[in-house]
Amino acid sequence: MSTLTASIDLPPIAASVPVARRLVRQLLQGWDARQDHDDAALLVTELVANVVDHVGGTSCLTLEASYSEDWLRLAVVDCSPTRPAVQASDPESVRGRGLRMVEVLADRWGCEDHRDGKRVWFELRPARL
Repeated sequence: MSTLTASIDLPPIAASVPVARRLVRQLLQGWDARQDHDDAALLVTELVANVVDHVGGTSCLTLEASYSEDWLRLAVVDCSPTRPAVQASDPESVRGRGLRMVEVLADRWGCEDHRDGKRVWFELRPARL
């Protein structure tokens, strides 16, 4: 099987969060991806929401996807060089758990430099039946 790829630019606004989630679900269905579609959609939601919340403004936002038999890689690219950080758990806070979810649900994840900004990515193996 060859590797399938997709990339889409979105505005860094709140309305892009559900759009990104919907696009990922549709893409994974179209690719007949064996990964957990709910996990993938949840994690993309968190990464896109982080860009909207912490970068926003006139920044760029690109959603990237690649799929092979064994791995699904989803990434969000933005134009801010500020890297995300996993927050310490605070039971009193209603926010700050997004990257912890990425850390727990993804098989691998990370952040890398990309032009004038960064790419935050995660990978999922096929779901176990």
